[in-house]
Amino acid sequence: MTDTPRPSFLLVHGAWHGAWCWDSLRTALDADGWRSHAVNLPSANPPADPRGGSAPVGMRDDAEVIRDSLRRIDGPVVVVAHSYGGVPSTQAIADATNVTRAVYLAAFPLDVGESMAGFIGTPVPDDGTGQAPPYPDARQVLFPDVPEADAERAVARLRPQSVRSLTEPVTAAGWRTVPSTYVVCDNDRVLAPSRQRELATRAGAVHRLPSSHSPFLSMPRQLASLLGRIATAD
Repeated sequence: MTDTPRPSFLLVHGAWHGAWCWDSLRTALDADGWRSHAVNLPSANPPADPRGGSAPVGMRDDAEVIRDSLRRIDGPVVVVAHSYGGVPSTQAIADATNVTRAVYLAAFPLDVGESMAGFIGTPVPDDGTGQAPPYPDARQVLFPDVPEADAERAVARLRPQSVRSLTEPVTAAGWRTVPSTYVVCDNDRVLAPSRQRELATRAGAVHRLPSSHSPFLSMPRQLASLLGRIATAD
């Protein structure tokens, strides 16, 4: 008999964030013996447009970055997507051959034709440049249960998000072919737990955390432990 290689994690951040938001979780995963990788999505840091402003980066550009990261990882991969990150991850994993599971962390496993803005049903704020600014009350909305110093550092690192990424519809629903797990954050002030439970019906398994929208900052040890259990459940 041959041992199945232990999967590594690919961590996909949500809107306004970057790979930095996973640092505490990655430290916890490393302590548990797990390998992890994190991507920087271009929609949260759009490249400059030579004509001025920012280039029109969309969800499918993010999906291509995720696909490229997956191609660079040897062995099986568990994709962990947070919030908006679930949208390009859903798009990217549909044709990935090394993804064994997708974990949607208070995220959006959308179906073909759906966009994040369309699913939420509210207008996307636009600062006039094709970008949506971070929440003005991000500390209270995104990080209410995060230690003060950590929350202040996180707020300072938030960046505008491409409006196009939030309105571009999914054309491939990877959760339909890749085993998936949903993690509901019970105290979330961004994506209501009731909406999360609605989305969780698209997953094969559901777990819950007593956290707000950002458990990778508020409870990284607990999240790492849960992800380890999810990754070895099969």
